[in-house]
This record gives sequence, C-alpha cells and structure tokens, in this order.
Amino acid sequence: MKKPLGAQISHMLSDRGVEVIFGIPGVHNQEMYRGIEEAGIRHVLARHEQGAGFMADGYARASGKPGVAYVITGPGLLNTLTPLAQAYSDSVPVLAISSCLDETASRKGQLHQMRDQEGAAATVCDWSETAHSAASAYGLIERAFEEFELARPRPKAIQVPIAQLEALADPAPFPNQPALRLKAQDPDIAPVLSLLNLARRPLFILGGGARSNLWRQIVTQLGAACFTTYAGRGQVGADYPLNFGAMLARPGSAAVIGSADLVIAVGTELAEVDLWREDLGHSTTLVRVDLDPQVLSDGQRALVKLQADGTSFAKALWSATEGAKPATGWSVEEVATTRARWRAEADAERPGILPVIDALRDAVPPDAMIYSDMTQFAYLAKEVWDMHYPHHWHHPSGFGTLGYALPAGIGGAVARDGKPTMVIAGDYGFHYTMQELGVAVELGLPLPIVIWDNGKLKEIEESMQRAQIAPNAVIARNPDFCALANAFGAASAAPASLAEMQEAVRAAFTANGPTLIYLTPDIV
Repeated sequence: MKKPLGAQISHMLSDRGVEVIFGIPGVHNQEMYRGIEEAGIRHVLARHEQGAGFMADGYARASGKPGVAYVITGPGLLNTLTPLAQAYSDSVPVLAISSCLDETASRKGQLHQMRDQEGAAATVCDWSETAHSAASAYGLIERAFEEFELARPRPKAIQVPIAQLEALADPAPFPNQPALRLKAQDPDIAPVLSLLNLARRPLFILGGGARSNLWRQIVTQLGAACFTTYAGRGQVGADYPLNFGAMLARPGSAAVIGSADLVIAVGTELAEVDLWREDLGHSTTLVRVDLDPQVLSDGQRALVKLQADGTSFAKALWSATEGAKPATGWSVEEVATTRARWRAEADAERPGILPVIDALRDAVPPDAMIYSDMTQFAYLAKEVWDMHYPHHWHHPSGFGTLGYALPAGIGGAVARDGKPTMVIAGDYGFHYTMQELGVAVELGLPLPIVIWDNGKLKEIEESMQRAQIAPNAVIARNPDFCALANAFGAASAAPASLAEMQEAVRAAFTANGPTLIYLTPDIV
C-alpha cells in the first residue's frame, strides 16, 4: 500500500527493530511523523536537537541497538552534530534522519537554508548522504543497519528532500539477511597461543570493544594481569585480584606495562584519552585485536595484529586455553600495592572528592548504569570506581563534549525501562542541556541526577595555574539548582552529609520521577 515516504521510513525502521525515536518535529520533517504511531514506534520529544542526539546515543549504549533521531532541515541537523561527533569518537551506532530542501542552487533565502547540509554532517559522521528517491532512502537505511552490525559502529546521517518525504511511495523491502561480521577463528589465534605459552607475566588491556562475559575466566585461567580503559571497566568484574583497573593514565602504568613479557590489547584504540602519553610503555611483544584496521596500524606498532571483534576473539581464546596452567609472574600483593599508590596519587591531585565518590558508590546498586559528564568528579571516579558489569558507565570520551550526561542518561533510562540508571554532572556542564530535565519529568523516569558544584570551572582554573596564566573566565553564576529542578516538576535534595546523600540516592532510584541531588565540596 502506497503511503508518503516519510511514513514508510518509520515502518521500515520498525521492521528493523527500532522501538524508540528521539527528536523534534517541524514543518520540514512533519511527514516523518505521519507513520510513527502506526508503525508502533515510541517517540520521545527532546527540548533541543542536541538533547535528541545525546538521548539516541545513550539509548544505543544501554540497549546495544542503534539509536535513531529525527530532526529538521538546517539548524535541527546542525544542533545534532555535537552528539553525532561524540558518537563517532566513542563508536556508538546512531542514525540521524533529517529533512532537507529540495533545491538550493538557484533558490536562495528559503527557510532553514544552508550551503551544504550533507557536507556538514559528513564532517562528524561515518558518512552523510542525501536520498533523492524512495529507493535511495531505503537503500541508505539498509546500508546503515548493515554497517552497524558488520563494521565499527559509528553514526550515519541521511537527509531526505521535503518533496520526497511527501510523495507517495511503495513500502520498503523486507530486511536483508545480515552479513556475518569478521570473527576470530581458532587458526587465527595460533600466534597468540604460542606467545602465551612462553609468557610468565602476560598482561591484557581490555577496551570498550572487548565485549565478552568470558574475560574474567580467561585472565583467571591464564594467571594474567589486566588493565581496562575507562570504557572497558567491568570486563573482569570489580574484584579480580590481578586487575590494575582503569589506571592507564597514571604515569606509573608505563613501568608496569614495561614489566610484562606479553601485552595483548583488545578492542581499544590506546588513544590519547586512554593513556595521556605517546607510548604505551611496552618493551616486549604487543598483540592488537580490533575490528578497525586503522587501529591495528597505529603508532604503537603491534607485532601481532588480528582484525576481529572482541567477542569472537574471547570465545576462541577461552576455548583454546581452557585448562591451561596459569602463569605465575604476577602477585596479588604487587597489584594491590600499586593500585593503592595510584589511588593516593589521584586523591592528592583532586583533594576532597574521593570520600564522596566512595560513599556514592556504596549507595548505588551494582547493576546501575551511570552516565557522566566532563567534570572533576567523574574524572576521578572513572579511575577509582570499579564496575561489576561491563558497559555500565558511559562518558563522553574522545570528543569530550559538555552537556552529555543528562540527555544520554534519559536515553539510557528509556532503554533500561526501570532498571537503575544515574547521571553525574558538573555544575557548569549541566547548564548545556539542563532543559532536558523536562523530558525526564514528562516520562516519569526514576533518575538520580547528581550535580557536583564546586562553583567554578575548576579543572580549567587549575590548568591555567599550572601554565602560569592568571585564571580568567572560570566562574559563572549558578542558579538555585534545587529550585530549578522543582520548577520543572522534579524532586530535589541538598544533603548536608554523606549519610544524607546516600539516603537521597537510594530513594531516587525508586521515585516516581527524576531527583536532582545537589552536592558541594562542603559535604565532606
């Protein structure tokens, strides 16, 4: 049955498993909204297109499925570019579908007109294309979903001219049988097994792409120590005794890595935001396992390179090493002593925050999913807060945008449907997207929103001081955050002690809506 293409697109997305779309309607993209309800898709109305993009990102990270955003021509898409850039940096599958003008070469002064909408999105997405027909729209959507499955998941942008959205079109074809992702097979890991057989101090570095529930068993049976990146926390649980944790950025980690006689990095770029130094520190064989060939050919110069996803590599490695005699070169005491020293270093660098982090961690359920923003509280917490489950802490790494946590946490809470989800933001970053608090209220999400207010851009102030620059433009006047939350219809709390904070957090997880929990350094 023919329908306007805008409606057919929603039906096509539904056929490919899309259950939620985040966005904002406008006169240019209203045809995309014609078929949403009929297709059985839930729509979440953001307060700003940047919020819609971050919600789609947070939903994708929590659900493991692509996040989808509907936005309008011109400013709508441009407002979404920051979230799309963050999704690109963190390998998150987000699909942004927008309207665009039918013709821009000879007509000027049209509503929402810009010089090159497709090109603008191409600067931050894996690709950006314009669908000039129904067949083109269907093909591009199919391509996006195929690549989300097969390749490194990164955002895509599709623009559809307004006249095409309005034109009648046949239904989209049925979904293709997806191709198979490149997986590690038993023969592929033979070089790794040979190296492991000779290693006394094997060391794994597990990133966000390591994705497997087998890593705890693997490192245990091999007697291997491990680091995780910030995104890889939880891969071996919170209590593996040979886990150095997410401490790669500690300067002393280079010496520890240099003491290993085999280093295996899985699903990690070993990027600047992982290491904060040029070299990993290894002095022995480095094995790299990654889906992205660009990662395998980076400056760390791995001797053994395997292009495969982390899940299949873990499965093949577990099968091949089951019953192996564990290496004996690492000791629990060595790891514990080193971690204690690094924890003290981190505490000294950002004094007064660690006791609050410890108390907050004790009040949060182990299976809570946390979304954090660019704030000193999160920088320290990412190092010292061990996670029980993988992919349960999401942070705007790489691109490093402010304003991520609240809308992304909303998207995560929508995907998790009542499972514990929490937001951690700084006072300044919260300004960027605080209007999305209205969405959390509207949806009745039991979402604790922890605001750390140190009264300034403290990380920037301290960086200026280290550079011998007189601190400038680092203090902004804040609102009464609790009154602001109440004005939106959210609950709020301003605990005066750590015990009161814990009580407020526990209550927020079972509330009928979001709760803003306001903290300052005076709480300690």
